[in-house]
Amino acid sequence: MNLQSPIVNVGKSPQEVFNFLDDIKNFETLMPESITKFEVLDKDKFLFALKGMPEIILKKKELIPPNKIIFGADGGKIDFSLIANIIETTTGNSDVKLDFSGDFNPMMAMMIKGPIKKFIETLATNMQKAV
Repeated sequence: MNLQSPIVNVGKSPQEVFNFLDDIKNFETLMPESITKFEVLDKDKFLFALKGMPEIILKKKELIPPNKIIFGADGGKIDFSLIANIIETTTGNSDVKLDFSGDFNPMMAMMIKGPIKKFIETLATNMQKAV
């Protein structure tokens, strides 16, 4: 299953956006209102839970400054990746798009597609205000 957030324009340079996303404690400001738990586990991973969903641990897997950060599930029952793509549009401005990719059985995919799509859309939208 592959999902994409809308592309959002952030009034910051790609390096500033990259630095913001590289500091995982900043993800708490991007989370939807339905968050029930957020905990930084170390400099490369954090745990979060949304209402009605299991706890998920996200870990930084790959950094390609200043244009891409790849996060992946760290343990748990579902394996997926969340990729932040950062593209400079004009000097001091960036477009950001989040890509979600996971290998799920059809029943699981049907159940989680809506909540995951809404989740990545919220992360992207909140990025405009938080960065």
